[in-house]
Amino acid sequence: MKSGGSLRTPVGILAIESVEPVKPDKISDEDARRAGFNAREALLAELRKGKDGKLYRIAFHLSGPDPREALRQQTEIGPEELAALRKRLAALDESSKTGAWTTAALQLIGECEGQTAGNISESLGIMKPTVKRKIRQLKELGLTESLQSGYRLSERGHVVHKRLSE
Repeated sequence: MKSGGSLRTPVGILAIESVEPVKPDKISDEDARRAGFNAREALLAELRKGKDGKLYRIAFHLSGPDPREALRQQTEIGPEELAALRKRLAALDESSKTGAWTTAALQLIGECEGQTAGNISESLGIMKPTVKRKIRQLKELGLTESLQSGYRLSERGHVVHKRLSE
C-alpha cells in the first residue's frame, strides 16, 4: 500500500492518501475510535496479539464505487466488444496451465446460481484456490458476481454466455 494508490473493497474503491509509520505511544484515543475501537487501550491490546513488526497509520477516503458493478449491468454488447471478449477469454484459456476452462466455468455458474468454488473445482478438475483465482478473472470482465456463498453470472455474464453459445 502506498500514498496515491487505491484499493478495491466490498464498499468501493478506497483512495490511499498517506501511509506513515507510527509508534504505539503516538496513537491517540481519536486514532483508536477512527479505527473502530472505543478506546486506545483496546486498540493496543489488539495490536499486541499480532506479529511484531512495523505499525502504520493509513489515511484513506472512499473515492467511488467499484467500476465492475456498472460493468456487470452492461448488457448492450456490440459485435466489436463481443469479439474482444472472445479474444480475452481465449487468451485466459491459452495461458492456463490447466487447459481451457472459461466456457465450462461460465456454463456451470450459469446453470445453477450459487455454485461454490468447491463444486466448480470438482467439475473442472482444477484445485479450489486456482478456481477462485480464475473466477476473479471472469469477475474483472464483469461476467460473474460473488455471493455470500458461491457465484452467479451477472446480467452481462448471461448475455455474453448466451451469445458465445450461438
